[in-house]
Amino acid sequence: MIMDQDMFKAVYLAGFILIFAIRLPYWWMARGVPVVTDRKKGSEKVLLATLSVGVGVLPLVYVFAPLLRVADYRLPTWMGWMGAVVFTFGLWILWRAHAGLGRYWSDSLQLREGQQLVTSGIYRRIRHPMYAFGWLLAIAQVLLLWNWIAGWSGVVAFALLYFLRVPREEQMMIDQFGEHYRAY
Repeated sequence: MIMDQDMFKAVYLAGFILIFAIRLPYWWMARGVPVVTDRKKGSEKVLLATLSVGVGVLPLVYVFAPLLRVADYRLPTWMGWMGAVVFTFGLWILWRAHAGLGRYWSDSLQLREGQQLVTSGIYRRIRHPMYAFGWLLAIAQVLLLWNWIAGWSGVVAFALLYFLRVPREEQMMIDQFGEHYRAY
């Protein structure tokens, strides 16, 4: 059991590092493009901080320290491997979403100068691939980190972000792109 848990903790850590590896070049490109619409309010900052704790801080504490072991549970090993597959698929979606947005990517409710509505690439098939990635990450976290706190914190944090942010994002997109976005 310990060996399985350690292996899947390593898989989670590798995926966590890959998230940054995927995002870093796009963050670097985007930082030079001025923001023209910014709806990043205090509540948005709280949601992003909560997400950081749920998919970053608590899982990393669990991976590197014994503090949360009291909340461990056991899953069949095949479920851990399923978590690795889900995480891998999610990382592919994240990569394609970033490639589609290019220098117009933002981690928040922002639109950049010259930004157009992206409806090609992965955006042709998935309306919100970044959110699809978020759900897949949350599911993978449950399957890889066999702990009621570290495993499930991603689901709770992402669900809060998703259900509180998406209506505001949808409205921002309608305000910016109007009927073109509604048709999309």
